[in-house]
Amino acid sequence: MHVLAALLGLVAISTILVDAFEVIILPRRVVRRLRLSVAFLRTTWGVWRSLAGRIPSPKRREGVLALYGPLSLLMLLHVWALGCMIGFALWMWGAGVHLAGVSDPTFGGYLYLSGVTFFTLGYGDVVPTDAVGRLTSVVEVGTGFGLIAIVIGYLPVVYQGFSRRETAIALLDARAGSPPSAEQLVLRYSHHKEAFEALLREWEQWSAELLESHLSYPVLGLFRSQHANQSWLGALTAIMDACVLVLAELEDGPAWQAQLTFAMARHAVVDLAQVYSAPPERAAPERLSPDDLAGLRSKLLQQGVRLRAPHDDRVQGLRAMYEPYIQALAEQLRLNLPAWNAPAVAVENWQTSPWERLTGTAIRTLLGAPGDPH
Repeated sequence: MHVLAALLGLVAISTILVDAFEVIILPRRVVRRLRLSVAFLRTTWGVWRSLAGRIPSPKRREGVLALYGPLSLLMLLHVWALGCMIGFALWMWGAGVHLAGVSDPTFGGYLYLSGVTFFTLGYGDVVPTDAVGRLTSVVEVGTGFGLIAIVIGYLPVVYQGFSRRETAIALLDARAGSPPSAEQLVLRYSHHKEAFEALLREWEQWSAELLESHLSYPVLGLFRSQHANQSWLGALTAIMDACVLVLAELEDGPAWQAQLTFAMARHAVVDLAQVYSAPPERAAPERLSPDDLAGLRSKLLQQGVRLRAPHDDRVQGLRAMYEPYIQALAEQLRLNLPAWNAPAVAVENWQTSPWERLTGTAIRTLLGAPGDPH
């Protein structure tokens, strides 16, 4: 029994340290073996979203879901610390380390010693007296120091990645509406080709950064945006929808940059669907029916946008390349996907405050652009 406990302790310590190294330090690939942190996040997120799904109020439900990302980060750190303490306690108990201050040491006594050693409290009421115990204490102190130091550097990196991601999403608010839609984005940029091309180039870079950061730190995907009608997945979806319109519908749009942005965004969506264990939904709900597509074309024509001859097959083909993946990600992460068409009446986030709400007429008058759909 003691030999088995010692071996189990070594396995626990090794598992924790390898997992922490892979999560914090090692750049990772899309395909990976099952790890402790991955299993922990999948299990706890599944329970959390199921409990949140029982909340009838959408606002409160979104608030509860938003808690999970930061909270899971703290819970994972506690799992690592607790796993290390239990592992060292098992090793000392199994190795029969002699303790001063305890006549008949139990596993609880070894766990207490492991805890005060790991966090370098050093009360001195229970101390190892043999060589194995002293060496184990030195190693555990170094492990505790190292893990805490790595975590201190880990948290700022995660929040910096979150901040960079959300900056672009906030900027999209005035460019594509709240929630963002391909219709609004194309309407607002259809007569500004150079600006449209620059925007798509920025989102190509954003998609690459999103892929890299969320591969390295998957917990970032569980961090939610400030507003319920915003999300990283919703923004990425609106950009890809707009790229489809540029490639399949617009007569004179930034087609080359739209191809590049679409390719990078699709790459991010497919890889992240694998990271979050979200296989594509082939039978997902229809986001753009033929009638909706016809209505979208009509709105674009009314605003003076030059369109090609209708080519439904190309639109459907491009949509099939990414929509099953975003549908699966939306279901897995409990995020809402934006529609292709903008709502008939919508107030954007930048137009509101707790004290007032601007009207569309006032905004158009103040901005001096009465014909601008923005």
